[in-house]
Amino acid sequence: MESFKENAVNQPLLKSKELSPPPVAAGEQVSSELEDILSDTSLSWWRRFRKGTLLELRTLYILAAPAVIVYLLNNIISMSTQIFCGHLGNLELAATSLGNNGVQLLAYGIMLGMGSAVETLAGQAYGAHKYEMLGIYMQRSTILLMLSGLPLMIIYVFSKPILLLLGESKSLASAAALFIYGLIPQIFAYAANFPIQKFLQAQSIVNPSAYISAAALVMHIFLTWLAVSVLGWGLLGAGLVLSFSWWVMVAGQFVYIVLSAECRCTWTGFNWMAFSGLWDFFKLSSASAVMLCLETWYFQILVLIAGLLPNPELVLDSISICVTILGWVYMVAVGFNAAASVRVSNELGAGHPKSAAFSVVVVTLSSFIISVIFAVVSLVLRHHLSYVFTGGKAVSDAVSDLTPLMAISIILNGIQPVLSGVAVGCGWQAYVAYVNVGCYYMVGIPVGVVLGFVFKFGAKGIWLGMLGGTLLQTIILLWVTFRTDWNKEVENAKSRLKKWEESKEQIRLIN
Repeated sequence: MESFKENAVNQPLLKSKELSPPPVAAGEQVSSELEDILSDTSLSWWRRFRKGTLLELRTLYILAAPAVIVYLLNNIISMSTQIFCGHLGNLELAATSLGNNGVQLLAYGIMLGMGSAVETLAGQAYGAHKYEMLGIYMQRSTILLMLSGLPLMIIYVFSKPILLLLGESKSLASAAALFIYGLIPQIFAYAANFPIQKFLQAQSIVNPSAYISAAALVMHIFLTWLAVSVLGWGLLGAGLVLSFSWWVMVAGQFVYIVLSAECRCTWTGFNWMAFSGLWDFFKLSSASAVMLCLETWYFQILVLIAGLLPNPELVLDSISICVTILGWVYMVAVGFNAAASVRVSNELGAGHPKSAAFSVVVVTLSSFIISVIFAVVSLVLRHHLSYVFTGGKAVSDAVSDLTPLMAISIILNGIQPVLSGVAVGCGWQAYVAYVNVGCYYMVGIPVGVVLGFVFKFGAKGIWLGMLGGTLLQTIILLWVTFRTDWNKEVENAKSRLKKWEESKEQIRLIN
């Protein structure tokens, strides 16, 4: 343990002498103090646990709360576009719903997943005080995501024939394609936004993204109203405004990075070294994308399968309401996911195995307690939840019938995303991707189909199967996390940083 401390202390802060260390972030300041508390054998176990928990909770909520707000505001931006278009007519509402929840979700999941590679590498580099590496990682990720956006753009361009091939009506496919064309610039806004967002999160800088998202939401609502309701630009105008709003968020965050004193050492300008090591970075990014997309699409497949059951309208209405509620609660877990990733990666990079392990315990328990509260509230309000969306009693009864399963899903979703955040912080994305394939698509979906269609359990049967896959995945991740050798993870983090340093020196010698 002492060797880890000595390495962290003796590590040169910056390679560039003309730069001074950046202001100490909350997470970094807590890092050394937390490790000291956990290593202080003069204190009783209970005092170490109590002091460490209070210290970690304070840092955790400083990170998690703004992250939750950012994801919620980003979700509301898309939802507001859907609401404005819905006032144009049922066809326009269906078209924007298809564009937002279908095609756009595909791009969002891939880009967010690939961008999470920055969380692993930048978080560990920041913990190790190798500040200039963060800017390189951000640029490298942006390059890869921009290139990945090109095949996605082709899908957007040919969205109409694709939708027709999937069985959508000609009128709906034409309207949805018009909206999707307006979303093409949004693909590349995603490609720039997520690396920037993860770059800031790795330094525990989360408030600026929340403020910028709030300002963008206000601007977006006004511009969407102007484009759709006043100027009559229709679905194409709505899509273009949505894309423009995302680019505003990208520009706002990048201006903050360039001008802020907090980022003066982590952002040192554009660098040709961003084009080095792209293949290794692509492999980690691809694993991150697969891991996240498999999770994101899982419950979307539940909705698609449910549409094949008898009385599909009632089934889809009830399941869609439950999935929507689950999605909003999931945003809270995503905030803890980001906080877990930052804390674990920072601690591993700093050479603090005890702090990394302790952070995992605190963030998992915190998210679990909050999810249990949400689950209890949903059970208490089970007969009233559907009336927020519709007034039908048949739908209300169907939602009430599904609420116990939804409550269990809420609890599991309070644990599983946090463990995924731990995986990102450690760089386990490829392993978790394999676990997701096995649990979700080889267990959850097949079992759900058998229960729903063969045993005639209907929507509850499908959900039970999907729930079984999530439960199995959560148990596996808990077991892997519990058995983790955190000293070994510290060494793995050092190996990644050393590998980057060697490639950097090779490029400098060539130049």
